[in-house]
Amino acid sequence: MRGLIAIRPSAALLSADLFHLAYRRHLPLLGRRSPIVPLRTPNSGGRRLATISAMASASKAEDARVPPALQLAPPPVSKFKIALCQLSVTPDKDRNIAHARKAIEEAASKGAQLVLLPEIWNSPYSNDSFPVYAEDIEAGGDAAPSFTMLSDAARSLQITIVGGSIPERSGGHLYNTCCILGTDGKLKGKHRKIHLFDIDIPGKITFKESKTLTAGEHPTIVDTDVGRIGVGICYDIRFQELAMLYAARGNLHINVGAHLICYPGAFNMTTGPLHWELLQRARAVDNQLFVATCSPARDTGAGYTAWGHSTLVGPFGEVIATTEHEETTIVEEIDYSLIELRRSNLPMGSQRRGDLYQLVDVQRLKSQ
Repeated sequence: MRGLIAIRPSAALLSADLFHLAYRRHLPLLGRRSPIVPLRTPNSGGRRLATISAMASASKAEDARVPPALQLAPPPVSKFKIALCQLSVTPDKDRNIAHARKAIEEAASKGAQLVLLPEIWNSPYSNDSFPVYAEDIEAGGDAAPSFTMLSDAARSLQITIVGGSIPERSGGHLYNTCCILGTDGKLKGKHRKIHLFDIDIPGKITFKESKTLTAGEHPTIVDTDVGRIGVGICYDIRFQELAMLYAARGNLHINVGAHLICYPGAFNMTTGPLHWELLQRARAVDNQLFVATCSPARDTGAGYTAWGHSTLVGPFGEVIATTEHEETTIVEEIDYSLIELRRSNLPMGSQRRGDLYQLVDVQRLKSQ
């Protein structure tokens, strides 16, 4: 389900015990290629050392991703406009839905072909509110008025919508869910937040989504009219492995990596100033692709106060556009040619050390 970093030791000195632990944990995942053979050295200074040198002669960049990373496919468009709708959210769900619809329409009128909404835009962000505002997306219609609006807006405006997130009710569980709608209004993908926001910073903020929400089980990447988009929700951005998976492979049915990762999120007033932009730029520059985020507008009277600062970041880690904390919509151009330019400037894909470390895509590996 989730990727993990498996360290294959090479050209290193390890204690015999640590070596065998690494061997037992990682060899079943890494397969039988390049078998690791422990070489014991005489006990010196009370320590037993093992030297591993079988793979020291080559970096084996292709082995840094297991299975190997897939090539980036040409996107269906080279340039397009994206809108980040930083919306104010109230306890009035009907108002929130109508307000979001208006923002989407205004963005489309300015030429946006892709619209990104915030995390939990139809509900206050609280464990008490999630069950009350949750929708049955699979049932649709009156059981999912927020989803129905998104579908209708995408179809009527002929745009792609990454619909922020809303509380979803399914199979007796609640999820923090992002719906991705195509230009025909059909659901192209649904991302359930994989990493739940459970934090405790004494004197600052304590929040545990796990009190009400269930974690998602699958990375999500979709093929759209504006390229291949990976999706994470808020706390997902802290886990670089997920972004690395998106860059390396997409999902089990799409054999290329993402051009863009969208993260609807609602960072708070404690972590927002320190980490929000930092994490966006890190995910973009590490994977040499575009990253777009969208936050709710800040409401200091709400139980949970969002940081705001919705942002678009390019593949060199550059901030292309950003907001402050008030309600606003920014419309900016994405130029996919920058991805190949930056990957040629810094050819990290061919410079990785597959002889020293690997990202193991567990889900994709099991499907083979």
